[in-house]
Amino acid sequence: MSFISINNVWKSYGDNQVLERLNLNVEQGEFVSMVGASGCGKSTFLNLLLGREQVSKGSISLDGELLKSEPDAERGIVFQKYSVFPHLTALQNVMIADEFSQAKLVGWTFGRRKKAIKQKALEFIEAVGLTPAINQYPHQLSGGMQQRLAIAQALMKSPKVLLLDEPFGALDPGIRSDMHTLIRDIWQKNKLTIFMVTHDIKEGFELGSRLWVFDKLRDDPHAPQAYGAQVTFDIPLRSHAQKQQAQQLIKQVGTQSS
Repeated sequence: MSFISINNVWKSYGDNQVLERLNLNVEQGEFVSMVGASGCGKSTFLNLLLGREQVSKGSISLDGELLKSEPDAERGIVFQKYSVFPHLTALQNVMIADEFSQAKLVGWTFGRRKKAIKQKALEFIEAVGLTPAINQYPHQLSGGMQQRLAIAQALMKSPKVLLLDEPFGALDPGIRSDMHTLIRDIWQKNKLTIFMVTHDIKEGFELGSRLWVFDKLRDDPHAPQAYGAQVTFDIPLRSHAQKQQAQQLIKQVGTQSS
């Protein structure tokens, strides 16, 4: 049985069919890059995996069980826009999820529980290279540092699946390269299963172990919302040769992401 099974999934909003006929399986530890034209359903699919959106038809299973209908600790997410709390320090931002889950009434823990959460947070902060900035507030951090902080937040709950929604799109090229190295290292060390939406097909090739191209196979110019996107290419990227072959294939069919 596959770690994640996507069985005949369709997603629509009223008469607008966004996704259709998705039948895919993902094994634990894969890194799936998702590319395609704007508006073709990549982020919608990511929200289905997160549990923020529900399928209109079909099912998604995680580790043999139907995906829970609300976000939970099994699925962490990092957005392009940094999801950090401006009034908390870097350390407090990473600690807060565990503090809320262990002290739902007051939102803060004390004593040994707090010490254990702090130690765990410091380990993830060190993993993303933010130890010198633990007492700084988000406005004192660069864009790349804020994104590192968001990744540490997502990892704090030890998710089985990490979802990345164009996480590096707003970063300068040099910082972006550093983030690529970081996320690749985190993926391999933590044996995560990662799904990443990106508008940059080169980024998709560089980071992923597998590339999904979203596009519409059916189109009616008189009813542009009648048909949804599918995964038109599902390409393994585990070796340099596979990546080269995939790049040539994408060029031949004229598929571009935007």
